[in-house]
Amino acid sequence: MGFKQMLKRFSIFFVMFLLFCATNVQNPALAITPQGLYDKAWKLIYTKYVDDTQNQQNWERWRHKYDNVIKDEEDAYVAIGTMVDSLGDVYTKFLTPKEYKEESESIQGSLKGIGVQIGVRDGKLLIIAPLEDTPGEKAGLLSEDEILEIDGKSTKGITVEAAADKIRGPEGTQVKLLIKRKGQEPKYYTITRANIELKSVSIKPPKIGKVDDNLGYIRLSSFISRNAASEFQNALNQMKDKDGIIIDLRSNPGGLLTNAIYIADMLLSSKVIVSTVDRDGYKETQNSLSQVSTTQPIVVLINGGSASASEILSGALKDNNRATIVGKKSFGKGLVQEINKLPDGSALHITIQKYLTPSGTDINKKGITPDYIVDITEEDIKANKDPQLAKACEILLQEVHKNTKPAQ
Repeated sequence: MGFKQMLKRFSIFFVMFLLFCATNVQNPALAITPQGLYDKAWKLIYTKYVDDTQNQQNWERWRHKYDNVIKDEEDAYVAIGTMVDSLGDVYTKFLTPKEYKEESESIQGSLKGIGVQIGVRDGKLLIIAPLEDTPGEKAGLLSEDEILEIDGKSTKGITVEAAADKIRGPEGTQVKLLIKRKGQEPKYYTITRANIELKSVSIKPPKIGKVDDNLGYIRLSSFISRNAASEFQNALNQMKDKDGIIIDLRSNPGGLLTNAIYIADMLLSSKVIVSTVDRDGYKETQNSLSQVSTTQPIVVLINGGSASASEILSGALKDNNRATIVGKKSFGKGLVQEINKLPDGSALHITIQKYLTPSGTDINKKGITPDYIVDITEEDIKANKDPQLAKACEILLQEVHKNTKPAQ
């Protein structure tokens, strides 16, 4: 690879890393008053939030609202949280030092808990996706399950952060969840917490269904770990003798945008991967480089738990006619957050941009619709069947047959 290509690749990483998870680094040793902490948060949202009307409100009204109320850090945390909630954006959130530390650990590749990604939609606490080979997945939790109770306490009105704090805990301890699954009666699950190593990629055969021997299978369960892209590249290297590849993004809740860009770059040649648009309408487009790791036919599997970076990757492959998408409509998270570390060790996630697929589609709250909509039911799982995987194999085998058919 020439120097110019290396420089361009580094530029893509550096720019998009800043866009997605830039940390506004401050020296923790610098003293800051609780009121100063609140004011710092106010300024960050005022200058960076994607909606410059801050949800159609006069943002100035918040600046001095708690001048005579904030006495200590706990007061500041409550005030910041209240201010942030006024934006009506579940992805813009305040993290205490403890919560930010836990998040940083997950990015580094490990965490303690049951291994589920959660979110709030229409006032309901939902499981976006269980991570592979975690206590949550082994207990049978599924995407779109609603969590009604955590250890006997209702989740009505709970925030994602508060719920995560209750679900996480020391390794070996248990948490009891009341789960409501669509079409079924609520059911209790008692799950033992564990230390979860966030390995992102697996090429082992799926637990249900079957993949033909001449086809490759890559399960990408998360984009959270910094190692996700390198793990995916290693998996691709092991698939070079396969006639086609299935990339399984089902129940992948997303993670670092940079990982999505790097992985798309391995599969696309000189194509648009994603565009981001900020509050001023400035559009930044990221293109793949000319070199790719594989030209094999690809089918991507998605479902309602495929979110964020999963949608960026599948959207890029779909819009560039590089892959066929099979499964169910994805979650629909088309917003980009920036992580701003505050001087006391807390942090603010701020939505700073929305992203568009290569065709210019805004998928936020809409999701990506597969080329082939295929459901998978509880009955299928019990019968050790995976209709979505079977359809992916069928499509790839047809593609391979078409490409190898001798000329007449």
